Amino acid sequence: MPALQRDEAQTRARLIDVHRYEVALDLTRGEDHFASRTVIHFTAHAPGDTFVEVKPAELHSATLDGHPLDPAALEDNRLPLTGLTPGAHELHLDATMRYSRTGEGMHRFTDPADGETYVYTQLFMEDVQRVFAAFDQPDLKAVFALTVTAPTDWTVLGNGIATQGDPGHWTLAPTPLISTYLVAVAAGPWHSVRTAHAGLPFGLHCRRSLAPYLDADAEEILDLTRRCFDRYHQIFEEPYPFDSYDQAFVPEFNAGAMENPGLVTFRDEFVFRSAVTDTERQTRGMVVSHEMAHMWFGDLVTLQWWDDIWLNESFAEYMGYQVLSEATRFKDTWTDFAIARKGWGYDADQRPSTHPVAPAPEDVPDTTSALTNFDGISYAKGASALRQLVAWMGEKDFLAGINDHFARHRFGNATLADFIDSLSRATDRDVHAWAERWLRTTGVDTLTPVVQDGADGHWSVSVEQTGSQDGTRPHRLTIGLYDHDRTTPGRLLPREPLSWDVPDGGGHSGTGGRPALLLLNDQDLSYAKVRLDPVSWDTALGALSGLPEPLTRAVVWNAARDMVRDGELAPAAYLDAARTHLPYETDLAVVQGVLAFARTQIADRYLPRIERRTALATLTSLSRDILRRTEGPEHGAEAGLRLTAVRTFIDSAATPEGIQDWLDDGSVPGGPRLDPELRWRILGRLATLGAAPLDELRAAIDAELARDPSATGREGAARCHAALPDPAAKQAAWDALFTTDDKAALSNYLFTATATGFWAPEQHDLLRPYVARYFTDVPALAAARGPALADAAGRYAFPAVFVEEDTLRRGEACLADGDPTPALRRKLIDQLDDLRRALKVRTAAGGA
Repeated sequence: MPALQRDEAQTRARLIDVHRYEVALDLTRGEDHFASRTVIHFTAHAPGDTFVEVKPAELHSATLDGHPLDPAALEDNRLPLTGLTPGAHELHLDATMRYSRTGEGMHRFTDPADGETYVYTQLFMEDVQRVFAAFDQPDLKAVFALTVTAPTDWTVLGNGIATQGDPGHWTLAPTPLISTYLVAVAAGPWHSVRTAHAGLPFGLHCRRSLAPYLDADAEEILDLTRRCFDRYHQIFEEPYPFDSYDQAFVPEFNAGAMENPGLVTFRDEFVFRSAVTDTERQTRGMVVSHEMAHMWFGDLVTLQWWDDIWLNESFAEYMGYQVLSEATRFKDTWTDFAIARKGWGYDADQRPSTHPVAPAPEDVPDTTSALTNFDGISYAKGASALRQLVAWMGEKDFLAGINDHFARHRFGNATLADFIDSLSRATDRDVHAWAERWLRTTGVDTLTPVVQDGADGHWSVSVEQTGSQDGTRPHRLTIGLYDHDRTTPGRLLPREPLSWDVPDGGGHSGTGGRPALLLLNDQDLSYAKVRLDPVSWDTALGALSGLPEPLTRAVVWNAARDMVRDGELAPAAYLDAARTHLPYETDLAVVQGVLAFARTQIADRYLPRIERRTALATLTSLSRDILRRTEGPEHGAEAGLRLTAVRTFIDSAATPEGIQDWLDDGSVPGGPRLDPELRWRILGRLATLGAAPLDELRAAIDAELARDPSATGREGAARCHAALPDPAAKQAAWDALFTTDDKAALSNYLFTATATGFWAPEQHDLLRPYVARYFTDVPALAAARGPALADAAGRYAFPAVFVEEDTLRRGEACLADGDPTPALRRKLIDQLDDLRRALKVRTAAGGA
């Protein structure tokens, strides 16, 4: 399927306007295909030629203004439309389409728990043509009127209110003007919870097998939805622009969620089957808030071309966290952003694949290049930039500019220049200059304090700035100043903080003796790596858990994380700090973020292999400390800390001691009881360790699958079988992963589960032959199964546990000679850069 070129899209947009689509889908044609009939009403402005996109199993017929077109003219999913004359035109196409098993187009899923089948669309970027014919580019907005024929026991959902006429025949209310990639349909025997708010129908929907779990959390989700909806109406002058608000939790969804107007689709892991921490509930709330922000920024006002994807994602990311903190019980969202999300942006921005938040149009020449820009820069860095912009220009002016933008471009398309122009109209600050330095440059600044002690208690501080592309990116930030509490050892007390503008802030002189800890970017309002001066770092090592605010502690932990990645702090020192301070940490997000980095990066990648077992022992000991501290009734943060410690203990266990007893007893002493997630986690670890004879492990996996025959149970079993330290099990898993036979190929979720179980640092000798095989086999898989599976293969199937020069050489050879698809190439570039960094960190730590 050829990528749509930006110049092709511009040419087509000059030639035609599209007014209305009438789409009829028939979902009763069997397990493999569905029928799709499309009528497109459009106008040509001048004589000319163009094309319509469609990717059918078979194109049966096509007519333009009543004249038949040759279906054989369809080539590379483009049907030529030649000899257009100025005026109105009507295009009819009748096709049979394929269902997807990779989460692209019309995805079909049969629930192993009860045999019920569900389908839903994911049409982002260029996948509408997998469902119906379209002029597939974001600036050719149109009205969409859909009808759907489905089995009579199914419910159909869409962008507009759905009504059923004759049994199985559904009509969706026509949409306002929206882009092709935002059209949505979801059909199946949904379990639904319906209500109304602000005069609109609201609904939650999930598979029937998840009904008890959705019902248990429905009021929480609806309350978050209502609160965020009301808050957006307080800050946005433009009312919600669609006729309903449905949220469908759908199976095997590739992203976290998708902002289809009127029908937001979420991965159904957000319907929690097992215990979760309050931070994970907060994450679900943030995604609800994030997708709702898109109703205005993305759906009402849409990017003109994909170079401005950040206008969708950065804005929704920023507003998602901000509105959740303002409107709901989750008040510390920015701590979670700092510790769990921001590193995604920092890491992406230091790789060779980095790009500006807002790349130049010529740097996004086609849809393929655009798709690779959905990364930590478009989300986390962009949101950080907007947070900095608000700190710099003020929230009142920022929101005034946003509302001006909505008013000027409602139901239309807009560019970065349009957005900056709207902000400029609301302030006397030079937003254009700010945007050039923040949005058009790449790289992460590093800010380092230079502290000097003087006589009689005087001291001074200045800030050195290095790192970003032009070295002049401005930062408005806070410098926190902290002293030891003489009455409570290990506790730090704040002084009045400093407000600072880098690079123009000059220096600051103070009295009363230099603070024990001086922290740049306290409150985390800017996007930059920060360093601590030697005195402050010594203070942090001794009293990090004594800092009063969790966001401040997150900034310090991020500084430590960055120093490890940059080879300036030994990985073992980070682990020692975690061992010292996490037993006293009260913020769930901080505990989860630090433990995740310590377990997956420090232990598995950054420490020399000979030190890994010691690192795992440290993590299990730390987990025991948290469990001892949280003994007692399980509620609130204590329950979340306890659950986090249990998960880390399981994942770090070097022997079956302890976790096998938990599995046998069905409970951790003192709680929690083992739910399906914890049982599969323990089984996965036991399988990896080879903790019993293989036949016993296989029997235990099969017994657990019989106990939990759900979709997640099936994924758990696939992960466990792939983890077994057995040549036959590894070969079977490999064959399943890398087959290109459509009938035998794994779905996207089963692929990910199998890949994550396959690679284990404990199994180096067994797995070593597969390193070379990966780089031989993965290009063909990516070419055959498309970008979603290419991304999964690059992300989860990559041999990341082999932190070796040989892995790097093989990967570079694959890039040079293996002809990887663009999606796979991007993942390989990123993985190999992470591998180079891990090798450097290991070398600095003194081992291989």
